[in-house]
Amino acid sequence: MHNLTVQQRRQLRGLITMFVLTLFGAYVFYFNSDKTEPITFGFIVGDEWKLIKEWVIVSKTGAGIFLSLSIVGVLVGYLQLRSKRTLSLSSFIFGFSFIMAFLCWAASGKFIPFTGLLQGALMLSVPLIFGSMSGLLCEKSGVINISIEGQLLAAAFVSGIVASLTKSSIWGLVAAPFAGALISLLLAVFAIKYAVDQVIIGFVINVLVIGFTGFIYTELLIPYEATWNTGPSFSAIAIPILSKIPIIGPVLFNQTIIIYFMYLIVIAIQIALFKSRWGLRTRAIGEMPIAADSVGINVNRLRFWNVILAGFVAGIGGAYFTVGSVGGFTKQMTAGAGFIALAGLIFGKWTPKGAVIAALFFGFADNLQGTLTIIGVPIPSEFMLMVPYVATIIAVSGVVGRVRAPAADGIPYSRGNK
Repeated sequence: MHNLTVQQRRQLRGLITMFVLTLFGAYVFYFNSDKTEPITFGFIVGDEWKLIKEWVIVSKTGAGIFLSLSIVGVLVGYLQLRSKRTLSLSSFIFGFSFIMAFLCWAASGKFIPFTGLLQGALMLSVPLIFGSMSGLLCEKSGVINISIEGQLLAAAFVSGIVASLTKSSIWGLVAAPFAGALISLLLAVFAIKYAVDQVIIGFVINVLVIGFTGFIYTELLIPYEATWNTGPSFSAIAIPILSKIPIIGPVLFNQTIIIYFMYLIVIAIQIALFKSRWGLRTRAIGEMPIAADSVGINVNRLRFWNVILAGFVAGIGGAYFTVGSVGGFTKQMTAGAGFIALAGLIFGKWTPKGAVIAALFFGFADNLQGTLTIIGVPIPSEFMLMVPYVATIIAVSGVVGRVRAPAADGIPYSRGNK
């Protein structure tokens, strides 16, 4: 124990946490459970190929099976810790099995549309993924982006209005990134050029956007709704063959064009950030801007353009609220998605892959509480809404591993402060 590194000690604490949760689950979901009703998992949502239509299992038996699998996850984590590897695989096994054990216990006697649950989770996570990518681009550059909420909301607002006036969802999608970039321009000017506290200016921008969009919504969009706020929305586009694959087909490959753009953007950011000259320079100005400046990199100029790019990315996510789903704009319709995206960025340890996984988890938790409420599970929906935030607190506290922001994150740079 004394020979373990700081990182290994944190992983050990995470492993112990998983073991304790498994014991808790075993007591509540199995040994102290008298639920013998069957639970039905449905796997068909459309005309995809039918590998398995339904899976019916007794509630207590299902909980026991998945709790056994969670023990396997803990054992895998122990082996990974012994071999000095990360606990990614074990965390996935444990997380999946524990949630499934919970579902078997909570939804006893009910029908769970499993594929639909995953599909809804992806859809709810879309603006979170775009928002977390926006935050990632900023914070890897050394700029704290608290204004993700404002970027998403402004883009949704502009997208809805443009789509309504032009009667075209495409034009609404085209306009949205520029609205997000405009909000980012405010952040870049005040945070980089004038060195205003980045957290404060981020909150000010959010309040400004919320107030402005709320005022226009009340004074213009409601009285003249037929003209200004009845925009069309994109329909799902099924990719031939891929959309027919059982379970993952309808989840990943029967979506709107915005979600397909999301796949491309996430892949592009992952590759560019770690495999390109731009990515190397971006990470350099976020970790050690003095060293970057010494080799000829214009730190503030690169930060400025990266912040604008981040707003552009967030803008596409904002469009999902309007032309990607309901068409029209409603007051404060982002409902804190920007802050959840920021939490996902922290939970994902400032990496594209980690942020996507965190956003998917948040989306799944949100959709799960909605599904359980609809089917009549006697568990307060507020409890399920707490889960992502509790998980974020655990992650930030270091229980599941090392969580560190870029070294120069939030620190204005000038040659005079070397």
